[in-house]
Amino acid sequence: MKKIGILHGKERSFPEALIEKINSKKVKGIIAEPVQISKVVQGEPTGYAVIIDRISQDVPFYRAYVKNAALTGTAVINNPFWFSADEKFFNNCLATKIGVPVPNTVILPSHQLPDDTSGESFSNLTYPLDWDAIFEYVGFPAYMKPFAGGGWKNVYKVADKDDFFKKHAETGQLVMLLQEEIVFEEYYRCYCIGRKHVLIMPYEPRNPHHLRYEASFKPTPEKLEEMKEIVLKINNYLGYDFNTVELALRNGIPFAIDFCNPAPDADRKSVGDANFEWVVETAANYAIEVAKAQGKGKDNATWGEFVKKSTTGKLL
Repeated sequence: MKKIGILHGKERSFPEALIEKINSKKVKGIIAEPVQISKVVQGEPTGYAVIIDRISQDVPFYRAYVKNAALTGTAVINNPFWFSADEKFFNNCLATKIGVPVPNTVILPSHQLPDDTSGESFSNLTYPLDWDAIFEYVGFPAYMKPFAGGGWKNVYKVADKDDFFKKHAETGQLVMLLQEEIVFEEYYRCYCIGRKHVLIMPYEPRNPHHLRYEASFKPTPEKLEEMKEIVLKINNYLGYDFNTVELALRNGIPFAIDFCNPAPDADRKSVGDANFEWVVETAANYAIEVAKAQGKGKDNATWGEFVKKSTTGKLL
């Protein structure tokens, strides 16, 4: 019997519905359940053919667990080694090399020194930074947000130079991105599962959180296909089997705004019934597909095109 385990935190609607959906299909030799952990011993398998990881980004103990699981043959969605290495600034850097439009973006050193460092630790950093060049490149108004993490935490809109310095002083030891504002006509949040299934959802980030999926944007079939190709390109290069990509359309051009969401919101109350049913059905079918392909005693990790090409000496 092959087990599909869902590793999750306080969320309930998606994990419970996903388990129910997988089991309702009654695929011979495959069952789904919440992951159960009683001990974690180095090099010992978990007993799961597949683990869908929804929480290890917030719980280091779980991240160590899924890495050990991947090492011992479990197919972990998403690959925990790449998930650990990735962050938003790198994603933007990669996008510039694969032809995906992104806002002008810079990364900033933390306002406060990290623990166990001193000014001498930053002898390679020029003080002051070339703020004039940075502000000219990004422009105002702009957005400032952590280079890693998600959930709209510690996100600032900055109006001008003085506003930037005031708000940057509030960010403590966080490493922040300063990013061009894309004044958009339309905005979409796009699920991508298995690097082949895409759901493009109209989304209005300027609405209150519970109303953000109530947007009336209606893309043409041609624009839908263009956005789908961008979403697939991003996820195939990054190697994510479950991710969301946010696209803002300015003058009809889709800009990738946020595409490092490997444990994306899938709660019924926030995404709505139709989107929820799609992601549950698609994730269930993909998890079963992965479970069937998973083999004991072999490496079942999946990697993106960036990593695979870099091993051959051809980065892009």
